[in-house]
Amino acid sequence: MASQVALLRGINVGSGRRFPMARQRALMAELGFEDVTVHLQSGNIVFADPGTPPERTARRLEDAFAADLGFSVPVLVRTRDELAAVVDANPYPAAVAEPKTLHVVFLSDVPTDTSALDAVDASAYAPDEFRLVGRELYLHLPGGLGRSKLAAKLTNPRLGVTATARNWNTVTKLLALADA
Repeated sequence: MASQVALLRGINVGSGRRFPMARQRALMAELGFEDVTVHLQSGNIVFADPGTPPERTARRLEDAFAADLGFSVPVLVRTRDELAAVVDANPYPAAVAEPKTLHVVFLSDVPTDTSALDAVDASAYAPDEFRLVGRELYLHLPGGLGRSKLAAKLTNPRLGVTATARNWNTVTKLLALADA
């Protein structure tokens, strides 16, 4: 059976938004999902694909998490094949040698208004660079995400969609877990 990957946004980053890994696993089981693996504290859940469209699965998880936790948790879901396509579409293949410099920002939808991205003078942020490919925004940040002024420019409100970022190590690990 194929897998889906749920990417949770904004959990375990502050004391008020705690969602322990054990509770993530338990809640997924309570919802009837099988073969659940939770990777890292930042909200990465791999599970057997129930055949439900990813957007519907995301809404179901958001509703269940909000009811259980008392706060909203935006969720983006990708199928195993969609995640493999993200890896294959990497526009910065040389950055794979230093995976901590490569990040993927997963978007809930393709931005309909790219004017915020178009307005960014990428040369002003060199050597940092970005490229939008479908519903993913790839960031190559040689100095790291925490120090990047470019990354700070590419926030949710500017993109007009829900977004959550993962570093390359996490992206490829999630694909490996989905293939297991």
